[in-house]
Amino acid sequence: MKNFLLLCTLCIFQITISQEIAVIQYGGGGDWYGNPTALPNLAKFCNKELNTTLSTKATAVKPNSVDLFNYPFVHITGHGNVFFSDEDVTNLQTYLLSGGFLHIDDNYGMDDYIRKEITKLFPNSTLEELAGNHPIFNYKYKFPDGLPKIHEHDNLRPQAFGITIDGRLVLLYTFESDLGDGWENPEIHNDPQEVRLKALRMGANILTYAFEN
Repeated sequence: MKNFLLLCTLCIFQITISQEIAVIQYGGGGDWYGNPTALPNLAKFCNKELNTTLSTKATAVKPNSVDLFNYPFVHITGHGNVFFSDEDVTNLQTYLLSGGFLHIDDNYGMDDYIRKEITKLFPNSTLEELAGNHPIFNYKYKFPDGLPKIHEHDNLRPQAFGITIDGRLVLLYTFESDLGDGWENPEIHNDPQEVRLKALRMGANILTYAFEN
């Protein structure tokens, strides 16, 4: 009954304020607030190019808060430590299994930490790399080779990993790509326009997938 009520709550929020997105204010000391212009710019891009009506304000929400259920799409970024308490884990699990979507974008340096927390969220599931034919790479914009490379960092290939439950991708982890830097204001990282466009288009695919699945 509890899960049914939470599912109903999420559905109601999706109907009434489904155009809201949020960034997770996690614990552990990492910079959850990194890339402050990223989500607003992604929302602006989607509104212009895809005729969405996304809010251009990315609200911060704590993972243990009931407010989490206000947002069909939530985002995590940063460079350092990420820690989920037992309360965080329970709330995030319920959110994701009730229809929510979590995108984690390694801003460089969070990989060792976030993988442990993902295991806490889904101890019986394994992060699996998404192939280029996955729907998320073939939604509004085509990425037949998979996740685009935005920043070099360790010069490793970009990888997109996911947790899929009952046929639905509920968690996406983008590694060695740094999409969020490509979404930021152009003067922050001085990325070429074509690189920023790849990042924004991939982000648009992620958002579209999250809202339509």
